[in-house]
Amino acid sequence: MEVILLERVAKLGQMGDVVRVKDGFARNFLLPRGKALRATGENKERFEAMKSELQTRNLAAKDDAGKLASAVDGKTVVVLRQASESGQLYGSVSTRDIATLLNAEGATIVRSQVALNTPIKAIGQYKVPLALHPEVEVTVTVIVARSNDEAERIKRGEDVTVRREEAEEEAAAAAAAAEELFEPEAAARLESDEPDEAAEAEGAEAAPAGKGSEKKREEQADSDA
Repeated sequence: MEVILLERVAKLGQMGDVVRVKDGFARNFLLPRGKALRATGENKERFEAMKSELQTRNLAAKDDAGKLASAVDGKTVVVLRQASESGQLYGSVSTRDIATLLNAEGATIVRSQVALNTPIKAIGQYKVPLALHPEVEVTVTVIVARSNDEAERIKRGEDVTVRREEAEEEAAAAAAAAEELFEPEAAARLESDEPDEAAEAEGAEAAPAGKGSEKKREEQADSDA
């Protein structure tokens, strides 16, 4: 589909350019957001009539974005989340979360201006672009941590996560140490609880022999009488 751009669109062109884009991109993004018009003869005339107004509006929006950019550029925000020892979040950090934190500090950011392709799902420090205007973009730093103290450590460049391999090695070492500590005691208890097989065998042999001797003694007494 051919469209007329009503503002600068990254990787497409400047205001007034006629460009060809995929139908889905035009219908789902450019047209509903007022960034373009279908490139029909009627719309081309319409654009020429509104071009001056669009340029004036664009300059005003760019000026406002520039003021906002000076206030948030390079800013650092901290997001506290629960996470595993390896640093994987039990959830994620979204564009809405980042916009909310920036707004809490006096900025006016909408989630669509946070250029985060995918939600953040691990502890760490991230550079996140803010597209405040088609011609104005800045970057903020987002630190995701489990506590404020951990956030400070991440800011200093420390690695606060335990890698899966290290965690598995530590767990194996702990299990081996526990086995060495408790196994001898368990063996000693088992040994003390087990009957002496040799003694039992001797007792079993001695019992019949005793009974036979007693019987012989009784028979001898009867004959003597």
